[in-house]
Amino acid sequence: MAARKSPARKVAPKECPDCKGVGETTETVQVGTRKRRDTEHRQAALCLSCFGTGHATT
Repeated sequence: MAARKSPARKVAPKECPDCKGVGETTETVQVGTRKRRDTEHRQAALCLSCFGTGHATT
């Protein structure tokens, strides 16, 4: 009879440092065609470091 192997442990993924594990970041809204003025409004954007997963890439 073969010896039983213990199951491999799963390592918890680290959270993304840019979005802090949320998967989204906020960016300011810009208006105007030439000067691109920043307003006080914010919009949600997908985190480009983790592509919205919230896990850090290795």
